[in-house]
Amino acid sequence: MSVEAPARPATPPPPPSGPSAGRRVGALLLRWWRRLTAMRTAIILLFLLALAAVPGSLLPQRSLSQNNVRQYFTDHPDLAPVLDDLYLFDVFSSPWFAAIYLLLFLSLIGCVLPRAAEHFRSLRTPPPPAPRNLLRLPDSGRLDSSLPPAAALDVVEEELRVRRFRVVRRETAGGPELSAEKGYLKETGNLLFHLSLLALLLGLAGGKMWGYEGSILVTEGQGFCNSFQQYDTYSSGPLVDSGDLSSMCVDLEQFRAEYEENLTASSFTADIRYGDPQGEERKTTIGVNEPLRIDGDRVYVTGHGFSPTFSVTLPDGTAFTDVATPFLPTDQRTLASEGALKLPDLGAGQDDQLAIEGFFAPTGLLQGGVLTSVDPRPLAPQVAIIAYQGYLGLDSGLPQSVYSLDRSQIERGRLTEVGAANLRVGESLDLPDGTQVTFTGYKEFAALQYSHDPGQLWVLAAAVALLGGLLGLLLLRRERVFARAGSAPDGSGTVLTIASLARGGGESGPRFTELSDELRAALTAAAPRTAPSDPEVPPRD
Repeated sequence: MSVEAPARPATPPPPPSGPSAGRRVGALLLRWWRRLTAMRTAIILLFLLALAAVPGSLLPQRSLSQNNVRQYFTDHPDLAPVLDDLYLFDVFSSPWFAAIYLLLFLSLIGCVLPRAAEHFRSLRTPPPPAPRNLLRLPDSGRLDSSLPPAAALDVVEEELRVRRFRVVRRETAGGPELSAEKGYLKETGNLLFHLSLLALLLGLAGGKMWGYEGSILVTEGQGFCNSFQQYDTYSSGPLVDSGDLSSMCVDLEQFRAEYEENLTASSFTADIRYGDPQGEERKTTIGVNEPLRIDGDRVYVTGHGFSPTFSVTLPDGTAFTDVATPFLPTDQRTLASEGALKLPDLGAGQDDQLAIEGFFAPTGLLQGGVLTSVDPRPLAPQVAIIAYQGYLGLDSGLPQSVYSLDRSQIERGRLTEVGAANLRVGESLDLPDGTQVTFTGYKEFAALQYSHDPGQLWVLAAAVALLGGLLGLLLLRRERVFARAGSAPDGSGTVLTIASLARGGGESGPRFTELSDELRAALTAAAPRTAPSDPEVPPRD
């Protein structure tokens, strides 16, 4: 009778050779992370960030001056749209600038934080043991002393501690030795510099997230309150709500501009009143580099111009007196300005609305019948106006600028030209329906910017710490000193072998020579104090 052998279980297939797809992806991500967090990458990103900020200094930015951007489009009609597509008029809010900023932020975090932990551990780690052959180090030498080995090392230790070295004594097979180290503040300064840079980036990012700013043109005698609805242009962080805005109102009482002999502006100053609508008002004077600072908010003067004033008298005797409207400068050298005055409520119907489009010259001069300005100072103000009647389209639901007319209304015939004239102060233009438009003078306006940046103190503290860390990094040096004591060949004293290692801070040879001379002098001075005294002779009976 035969017994069948049991069937062997099927041999499992061999595991696939090579790493799995997940491991390969993980290894690839780890390799990329190590490259991103390398110090070389952080330096490259910092350089790219500085390079990316160059267009923001050379080209006008919408966040600072809409007028300058508009003027650049007028001066360079072909180039400006291309630059605008590249976000070069909004550099600091562009996607590519944000990408560099975030990559630098991540690189600094991954680079600095591990180094900070390593530096903290090194502060608690004693200096390393002395190398076996000290004389192989670049800065090394021998010192002879009549002191015993332990006493000679005591003298060396005392001298090094006076110089703020951290000293450790060890007993080895080659004899007693000493290791000393100082200059930890150099690495501390290095880490402080990079941590401060990281804090600086955090402060700037926080200011963008929770900060806001708005710009508005305010004519003398008028004012505004801190509300997004009142600003001509504004920007705010994604975490800012309209209810977060501080309740403050600003009124412009008077604006003054002073000019040099070459007609360049030397100073702009504005007399303002400010305060809470329900509280007490205060007065102050602000300038271009002297903003109003209160409770973390700032009010800047960023520019100025002129607001011509007109009086409009209707055929029935109804008068609108000294109506002012800002005209935007088209030539910063002479402050020649263009603007529009819209009066939609003069008649009963839509087709009875009045608009005045004009050119203001602070110091006007007619050249071939064309009005130009030759001086930014208001020495002989004149205005060239064109009057239109019809429908302005303000209630059409389509946005339009308050500083110019809607050209489509003119092209469709909804606005019709009814008169034009060059006027001095006090002169009038009579329209066909009996309406009289009088140029009564001018007022000055100030371009004010209201800014709130909660990260400004954080940025200031980070900048100061960054400067301190940079000074420590550049001025301090890391240095180690080793010493080993051995008996002299003739047994009459001690031979000290000393060596030093230095990193940063100039040449190390002269410093080692100076240290050797001072140690030799200290050993010589200590020898008599530690020499054995003569035995006492007992007194004779």
